[in-house]
Amino acid sequence: MNPIISATELAAELVGPRPPVLLDVRYQLGGPPGRPAYEAGHIPGAVYVDLDSELAAAPGPGGRHPLPDVAEFGAVMRRAGVSATSRVVTYDGGQGWAAARAWWLLRWAGHQDVRVLDGGLEAWRGELSTATPTPSVGDFTPRPGGMPLLDADGAAELARTGLLLDARAAERYRGDVEPIDPVAGHIPGAVSAPTMENVDGEGRFLPAEALAARFKNLGAADAPRVGVYCGSGVSAAQQIVALEIAGIQAALYAGSWSDWVGDSSRPVAKGPDRG
Repeated sequence: MNPIISATELAAELVGPRPPVLLDVRYQLGGPPGRPAYEAGHIPGAVYVDLDSELAAAPGPGGRHPLPDVAEFGAVMRRAGVSATSRVVTYDGGQGWAAARAWWLLRWAGHQDVRVLDGGLEAWRGELSTATPTPSVGDFTPRPGGMPLLDADGAAELARTGLLLDARAAERYRGDVEPIDPVAGHIPGAVSAPTMENVDGEGRFLPAEALAARFKNLGAADAPRVGVYCGSGVSAAQQIVALEIAGIQAALYAGSWSDWVGDSSRPVAKGPDRG
């Protein structure tokens, strides 16, 4: 299944016989909460889901956005109206990061019919609503294992034997700056692959052929396995969407850099090379 849906396609599905469940996951790293923006206007029928509190556990040893408790995540999705047979569409403000996090979690938890709105809310040309919907409670039960997942040891091993992509900005990969986490640099052996190169100037994913060429140049076509990490496991999910569009399956290091540097014994590389 194509992991993305265009705004035009979504508009048609919303008035069709089987409209999707809509999840508004607007989120901005270091910015204001997304709920006020949701309350000011959202795609009609969309339910707001908070990334920090509902799509992640509390920050701690597992990083800044550890995976949520499975039972709690299931309850959040059921309250949003998600059932085992639901179509689900996630969207955010346009970066695709938060929407992809919700997409990845649902896929990892065993839900197959979920897509990201390409371009996010900025691509939507229909009306907006300020009404808060009250969907019927769904029956979705998470069954983890639907998407490959890495821990720190697995990420280190993959950097040696396969291809581990660092989805952060290139300057953070090099260690020139580190605005969020306490240590700058990258996992030794990882390859820089900033997420912004997956999308065009309007925040829409590049065509499959262009993404395939990009990831081929990064070594994904010849790698036995591919993994992705970022700062805390959010923007890396957008990279996994892009890889899937290109026909490549990739594992997520959910703890990402914020987990990696939580253990001072783990090595850190700096500079433009893999290290």
